[in-house]
Amino acid sequence: MNKDMFTILALTTLWTLVVAALGAAILWQFRRRSLRITMIVVALAPMAAALAAVLQSVRAMFISSHDSWVVLWTLAFAALLGLGMSVLLGHWISTGSRDVGRRLRHLGTSYDAPVALAGAVPAELAELTDELEMTRRKLSASHDRERALEASRRELVAFMSHDLRTPLAGLRAVSEGLEDGVIDDVPGALRQMRATVDRMTGLVDDLFELSRLSAAPLPRRRSAVSLRELAEDVAGENNEHARSSGVQLSVSTPVDDDRLAVQGDPDELTRAVTNLVGNAIRHTAPGGTVTVAVDRESDGRVRLAVTDGCGGIPTDDLDRVFDIGWRGDEQRTPEAGASSGGGLGLAIARGVVESHDGKIAVSNIDGGCAFQIDLPSTQ
Repeated sequence: MNKDMFTILALTTLWTLVVAALGAAILWQFRRRSLRITMIVVALAPMAAALAAVLQSVRAMFISSHDSWVVLWTLAFAALLGLGMSVLLGHWISTGSRDVGRRLRHLGTSYDAPVALAGAVPAELAELTDELEMTRRKLSASHDRERALEASRRELVAFMSHDLRTPLAGLRAVSEGLEDGVIDDVPGALRQMRATVDRMTGLVDDLFELSRLSAAPLPRRRSAVSLRELAEDVAGENNEHARSSGVQLSVSTPVDDDRLAVQGDPDELTRAVTNLVGNAIRHTAPGGTVTVAVDRESDGRVRLAVTDGCGGIPTDDLDRVFDIGWRGDEQRTPEAGASSGGGLGLAIARGVVESHDGKIAVSNIDGGCAFQIDLPSTQ
């Protein structure tokens, strides 16, 4: 390598290092400024280094003025092109960054409509905005569920206060009558008080069961439960209730020997099915029929359906049937001696079924409605 070549390389290296140092210093000064300015500096620094190196090389090599201007114009246009592309890229990135910031600001406050994507942004920022939009939708759904639960809690408190106030007022009236000696049929009054206490106990038991199902599930030892046998047992226990109400209660099961077994807690499943059957008997007019049908679906799951003759449920109420405290009765005050609860039976049934990885649904049929429970089979 001759002396001239060494000089040119040395000068090129020196000016490149000088421009690089200046670019680094400028970047440090603008480190808290807009990303667009930073990208412009990053694009101009290599162009400035190349321009300084070429100028020194032109002078060292004694290139003609014409050739020097050609080289300089070429570098100038390249620098303008790099500057324009850096400005455009900086605009895209800064726009995407502002869009991400806007979405983050609205993430916990706006649940109604998504924030529109502002122009074209790089793929990484677009993916980030998509994740933020998905998070916003999840938060919106969680917010809706929270509001629904809060409304349900308030409704439950109001309903239970009403349902407990009525029997308490009756107990107070009967006890005062017994104290004043104005009640002649003392045994009848005591029986009435016992029935009222039993009904209040049922309400409290329902509240306790619902609270237990809503809490964190405790580990339970589950075993194989035959829904076929369970349906027959529940029907047998409710035969007298159906007969006294003038309702015919029947059970429909397959003719084969399939036990239609599921894995679960027999006591909880019995309570869920009992709630459905009792609700069906209570809302079926005298002379009607309540049927408990158990069968296996094509996908292997076991289905238990309770159909009644309640006349159907209004379409607007189908989504609220399993809500806490919901009742289909327009009059919330139960009749004397009625066994209706506080509107918790269906909510408890849903909690039990969902705790067993099952599904529960209701639909209208001709003259009534059908409650269906789908549970995974042990087979």
